[in-house]
Amino acid sequence: MLNGKTILLAITGSIAAYKAANIVRMLKKLHCNVHVLMTQNATNFIHPLTLETLSQNKCLIDTFDRNFQYSVEHVALAKQADLVLVAPASANIIGKLANGLADDMVTTTIMACPCKKIISPAMNHNMFHNTIVQENVKKLQSHGYEIIPPSSGMLANGDIGDGRMPEESLIIEYVLKEIAFNKDLTGKKVLVTAGATMESIDPVRYITNHSTGKMGIAIARAAMQRGANVYLIAAHISVTPPPFINLILVKSALEMFEVVKKEAVNADIIIKAAAVADYRPINISSQKIKKSDDNMSIQLERTTDILAYLGKNKKPNQILCGFSMETENLLKNSKKKLEKKNLDLIAANLLSQEGAGFAGDTNVLTLITKENTTPLEKMSKDSAAHILLDTILKLSK
Repeated sequence: MLNGKTILLAITGSIAAYKAANIVRMLKKLHCNVHVLMTQNATNFIHPLTLETLSQNKCLIDTFDRNFQYSVEHVALAKQADLVLVAPASANIIGKLANGLADDMVTTTIMACPCKKIISPAMNHNMFHNTIVQENVKKLQSHGYEIIPPSSGMLANGDIGDGRMPEESLIIEYVLKEIAFNKDLTGKKVLVTAGATMESIDPVRYITNHSTGKMGIAIARAAMQRGANVYLIAAHISVTPPPFINLILVKSALEMFEVVKKEAVNADIIIKAAAVADYRPINISSQKIKKSDDNMSIQLERTTDILAYLGKNKKPNQILCGFSMETENLLKNSKKKLEKKNLDLIAANLLSQEGAGFAGDTNVLTLITKENTTPLEKMSKDSAAHILLDTILKLSK
């Protein structure tokens, strides 16, 4: 995902420096070239050898270290970098950068970098909220630095408050958002539905389906990483939604319909990946739902067909994509739905096919438009999401 990308990871004197090792490991797993720079104080918290082993690059600490191939090292690294990540960032390094001080390897290199810079503060709660530190943070933001808000919890000294460096996985999400993909969806509002709606029978029981929301969430994440303003309308989901999106949680098909109806008005792209329950109970009496009643019967009515509504009310230049989960006659049934519901694209899959289905991390999609049918190989849902978005972008041209 980060093939060909170079990140400079600057580590400063904070107890959270131990987390940097996992950040390097996660970036390398994404095939990123990682160069680590450390302040002298940072070496008291984590040994440079650990980071050199993980990054497979020399860890740079001393501006005047002669143990490298001849070049002005901080300038050479600055030219290579696609992104600078300072994690953890101490109050000291924030103050230096905010005021243009460059007196060590970390600050001189960062000052020489023209690329985007992301700062993850990590310090005591009271120190972070010191007015001088806050002024320095705002000053960095005014110069284009992105600040990752610290998380709350127990700090190193036992105090409770914000000041902790966030989990490494969230920091990686910031990196991916910035450099993983071209921003070809910038300025577009993308509306995605995901998950399984639930129709209550009583306070305990409900009608639903096996959808986990993984495919819809993968699409939302991919669109966000490509610069879109993403609205994710999620019913019951089994995975954590991505950051940096507008998340609206719903429960029933009717709730989803009302939110989608409102947000679809100014959406450029709508992708309905949610598995909406087809029926909801009506006219249920307390007598009918007694546990002792072996002959309980429930009267049902159809829920609102959200996709049909969207197709009927599609705006000019709006792209509408639906999903079709079939048990047989995949192409015939999906093409019929494409035409009947006025869709631009339908992503079809066969429930019985190995690698497809609800709960897995892979999918086997066939992308169908009015002109073309494109079967895809089995792949991760994240990869399928990007191919789906590629197809949508071609349709919008």
